[in-house]
Amino acid sequence: MLLKEMEEEAQTTRKMLGRIPEDKYDWQPHAKSMTVGRLATHVAELPGWVKMTLTTDELDFAKGDYKPLVISNNKELLDYFEKCYAEGHSRLAEATEEELLLKWTLRDGDQVYSVRTKAEVIRMSFCQIVHHRAQLGVFLRLLDVPIPGSYGPSADETKFN
Repeated sequence: MLLKEMEEEAQTTRKMLGRIPEDKYDWQPHAKSMTVGRLATHVAELPGWVKMTLTTDELDFAKGDYKPLVISNNKELLDYFEKCYAEGHSRLAEATEEELLLKWTLRDGDQVYSVRTKAEVIRMSFCQIVHHRAQLGVFLRLLDVPIPGSYGPSADETKFN
């Protein structure tokens, strides 16, 4: 079930990432918002969190191991997404039920944000993809970029693709 969901969300994510205007990577709708480029890169990297979840026991932001890439064009962005997706999908295809039930921790030093099973963390990463992809859709709408349909047509696409 997780593989099917990952595959289906990847189709929509590809469409959304492909719509980003290359001259708007530094644009942000508010000073507290990420730039379009940073948000899009985060969406692109999230499928790779599946592999990270299955090959580690935690992510500790205090250790400084998490270093987001800086990407400034659509080819790099889509290539990065495909790399992260392929690695995550491949590792998930090999996962056992026992492995998915092991605990995984998200923390920042002594502050623990969550302890969940690896299966729950993978589902959370899928939810993060959808959440941040929708956020990216709002950014694109503000830039007057047509939004692709996700689970059906969008206001810009009146038929199913």
